[in-house]
Amino acid sequence: MENFQIHATTLSGLEELLAEELRGLGAKKIVSQKRLVTFEGNKELLYRANLWCRTAIRILKPIDSFSAYSEKELYQEVQKTNWLRFIEVHNSIAVDVILTNSTFQHSLYIAQLTKDAIVDQFRNHTGERPSVDLKSPDLRIVLYINKNKVSVSLDASGQSLHKRGYRAQTHTVPLNEVLAAGIVLLGKWDRSSAFIDGMCGSGTILIEAAMIALDIAPGFFRKKFGFMNWKDYDKELFAKLLGEAKRRRRSTKSLSLMGCEVNKKTCGIARDNIENAGLSKFIRVFNKPFEFFEPRCSSGTLVMNPPYNARQKTSQDLGEKYKMIGDTLKKNYAGFHAYIFTGNLDAAKKIGLRASRRIPLHNGSIDCRLLYFEMYSGSKDK
Repeated sequence: MENFQIHATTLSGLEELLAEELRGLGAKKIVSQKRLVTFEGNKELLYRANLWCRTAIRILKPIDSFSAYSEKELYQEVQKTNWLRFIEVHNSIAVDVILTNSTFQHSLYIAQLTKDAIVDQFRNHTGERPSVDLKSPDLRIVLYINKNKVSVSLDASGQSLHKRGYRAQTHTVPLNEVLAAGIVLLGKWDRSSAFIDGMCGSGTILIEAAMIALDIAPGFFRKKFGFMNWKDYDKELFAKLLGEAKRRRRSTKSLSLMGCEVNKKTCGIARDNIENAGLSKFIRVFNKPFEFFEPRCSSGTLVMNPPYNARQKTSQDLGEKYKMIGDTLKKNYAGFHAYIFTGNLDAAKKIGLRASRRIPLHNGSIDCRLLYFEMYSGSKDK
């Protein structure tokens, strides 16, 4: 198969994790940039990346690049691409535009202009034009414009890859699955010892951890990817890759994953999502507060995403909640690796423990940290 350039987008702070995942899949000439990893591969790798990359948001196939200094020039350059190579007149399209330090100011207008250039080309050649479907198009086109440099790509993923397909319900502020997987992968969990989420919400971190330990492809539950609508889609090749993914799953591995959630309704949602992922055998969720949960093991990994009042609301004073977390860690989790993901560093000071690592991450636009606390048994000096 012919090799070509491929781009994988991700969240800030997860670039090196994504590069490592792609390296493991056989990608070549890997280059990490901010929220982006570029690499070379063939059609099979494009499919594998969509199926297996836990920390990727989208997989893109660049098809053109050019400079444009005016709207007229942008329109003319887009029309130079032979769009009939990629879609039929009866197909639907959508255009996404990302602007960085550009003289173009309005992404929605640039998207409209790009769409006009494409449909006008069809109208001139066939007398007909493809339709526009912003939600579920047959072909999603992505323009990335940095200053006056324009990169045009086809979106091979379709829906964002964080939409795994197992989550039927969420609580009010669900954690992005890609971010949850990144948090697990950044930790020191050995994928066999105890794993606990002290405030598990709708169960995302627990599910992602179990899928990592059991070698379940994150895209396995999805019914559709963008590349399935491409004219060169190889159905037999993707069926082969799905078969490989099914055989890799370690269904008999002994795991101990536990979570606790104080809200009864949210706890029920977590259990439903875990069941949808086929992981009820490996994950138990308890409807109780973190401070009253007993781990029943002397070591393991604890991960928590407590409220931090930026997106999540809590009736308890935030300082008191974080102090409770610290007190509970000292009381019940000696011998554990503890990871607290938070967007409120002032509140995190109330934990009362010194973090060994402070890993910068983002939850949407919120600047966050993954704090690592090594909970020693007895004195650290022993």
